[in-house]
Formats: sequence, structure tokens, C-alpha cells
Amino acid sequence: MRRPRLPQVLVALPLLVTAAVTPAFAGAGGGTNGGPSGGPGDDELIAEGRELYETGCSSCHGPDGRGVVDEQGERGPSLENAGEAAAYYYLSTGRMPLANSEEQPTNKDPAYGPEEIDALVAFVGTLGTGPDVPDVDPEAGDLALGGEVFRANCQACHGAAGTGGALSYGRAAPRLTSATPKQIGSAVRVGPGEMPVFGPDVIDADELNGLVRYVEYLQDPEDPGGLPIGRTGPIPEGFVAWLVGMVALLGLVAWIGTRSPIRRTRGSEP
Repeated sequence: MRRPRLPQVLVALPLLVTAAVTPAFAGAGGGTNGGPSGGPGDDELIAEGRELYETGCSSCHGPDGRGVVDEQGERGPSLENAGEAAAYYYLSTGRMPLANSEEQPTNKDPAYGPEEIDALVAFVGTLGTGPDVPDVDPEAGDLALGGEVFRANCQACHGAAGTGGALSYGRAAPRLTSATPKQIGSAVRVGPGEMPVFGPDVIDADELNGLVRYVEYLQDPEDPGGLPIGRTGPIPEGFVAWLVGMVALLGLVAWIGTRSPIRRTRGSEP
């Protein structure tokens, strides 16, 4: 048997290395932003999501996800670049599907189960290049930093205690007391309703983790100053303190008046 010559070995060696490394990279590769990773399981999930979408969503958002506009106006917005984050937020909070497109979506029990929501989220993710559901980790967040981010960007609408607040045109910012970390992160990235979009260039991953941790803290905060009074914020709490103080002051004045040593007898001249 003849031994291979050195030039032949040098030519064959790169080919062997390439053949050994390529399957590893192919197995580790994922999909693009907002799209599926291309595996068989993903195809089945997307197919299930498409069926659910055609049944419960296409009447408003259109069969191709581009929305529906009729003689009465826009019935449903386009989902082309809504992304998985928007689909997850609206479905997991029960804001979608919506019976009347003119009403403001409110938080309620989800109409779909967790597996159905995953399927719908996967399908909506194929309609464009919108934001993915952010991977938030409240345990890694800085509570003090999260408080700064909340007061700078969220407190004006959601209130100092996260209990919500009134907006213009009859709209209202929702309460945050029951929001999950994934719902908070998704809302930050997609800006549902009148809420602005806070991309990674405005609130980065570390700030988002801190913000989620702070919102979780607001759901059950410490009350070292006394009774929380529903945690409705400093203005209502200040009004309650003023009202209680005034009642106590009037009661004290009335008590002092009854203890006066000057007493008038009946029939005495004024």
C-alpha cells in the first residue's frame, strides 16, 4: 500500500476539518430576529398558530396580517412588524382578541391557553421583523436603578405606586400590580396603546432588568411610614392626611370650648 504524499495530505486536511465542523454550526444556528429557527418543531408550532390566527384574528387583522380597512375605518391594525413581543403582550394579558375595535383593550383573563399563545406568537413573528419577547431577569436587576428608570419614564402615566392613571381622550394607563416580568418587558419594547416605545437605545437590558424588579417591588412594597391607604400615590394619601388632621383639629377645638370656665346662666343678659 502506497503512503499518501505530503501535498495530497495538505489538500485533503482542510476538507476534512470543514466536513467535521459544518454540522456543529448548522445545529447551533437559529432564526433571524422575529422569525422561526427553522426546525421541524417550529414549523408545526407556526402551522398551529396560523390555524388559530385564521379562526380568531384574521377578521380584524386580515388574512395576511396587514389589517382590515372598511367603510367604517380601520378595524384592525397591521401586524407585519408587530413582532412576537406585541403578540405575547396582548394575548397573555387578555387584551386580544377584542370584541369591539373602538374600545380600549383592558387586562382580563386570556382567551387562549399558554400553548396556543406560544403558537400565535410564533406565527406573528413570521409576519415581519418586529421585536422579540425580551429575556428579562429581575433577580439580576438593580432595584435603585429600576426606581430611577420608572420615575423618569413611567411614573407620569402609571402613577408613583404603579396603580395606573387617567390619560387624554378617555384613555387610562393600566395598573402594574399584576403584570409579569415578560409582560412588562414586552410592553416596554412595543409601546402598546398610547405608551411610547422604549428600545434598547433608550432602556438597555440592565435598566430593563432593574425596571422589572422595581415594578415587582411596587406590587408588594414595604410601608415604613405607616398605613399604605391603598397605595394610591402621594396626592390622595396627602389629602387623607389633611382630612384626618382637620377633623382632629376641629374635634380638639370643640373639646376645648366645652372645658371653658366661663358659663352662662339661664336668662342672663347677653
